[in-house]
Amino acid sequence: MTLYTGLDDAPSHRARIVLAAKSLEIRIVRCDPSRPPEDLIDLNPFQSLPTLVDRDVVVYGPTVICEYLDERYPAPALLPGDPGGRAQARMTMGRMEQDWYGPAAELDGGERRDQSRARRELLEAMLAAEPLFRVKPWFLSDHFSLLDAAAAPILWRLRRWQVELPAAGAQAIERYAQRAFAHPAFRSSLSPAEQGMRE
Repeated sequence: MTLYTGLDDAPSHRARIVLAAKSLEIRIVRCDPSRPPEDLIDLNPFQSLPTLVDRDVVVYGPTVICEYLDERYPAPALLPGDPGGRAQARMTMGRMEQDWYGPAAELDGGERRDQSRARRELLEAMLAAEPLFRVKPWFLSDHFSLLDAAAAPILWRLRRWQVELPAAGAQAIERYAQRAFAHPAFRSSLSPAEQGMRE
């Protein structure tokens, strides 16, 4: 199995967390998106990162990759076992894609004037979600899940993006972030570039 991954982007990090949580043997190919390797061009017409190759199956898009891995390698399960719980988790991931990963993409590569707006949008979205971090030990779950794999890369990058959580009103997010950052799957998923992001 091979994962073509960006050097330090949140969507690629998300896929690597899931791979680490599943303890899967994987070949990681770190790519500069501006100069994708020839084999990625052949595998994925969009040349988007991350891209997963599992034998003869090619999967791209972080959400699709994460769900594919959870279905293909079911232990440990990272989505709820019941259809209703899985639907709730998928709706929450869709919201995170829009409200968190949308601004994050601007902060990673958008125009400077758009980054101020993206910073504000991401902070507002995080603070609006703050009550959800209080519900259970993990993000809306008693166990580490795909939601945590999606949330942790964004939280890890807040300093780099100069998004500052207020001291009051974000304590649950801060507590959750420390728990997520200490998880073995998170720690082992960090690329060399990502390891220094919070120093």
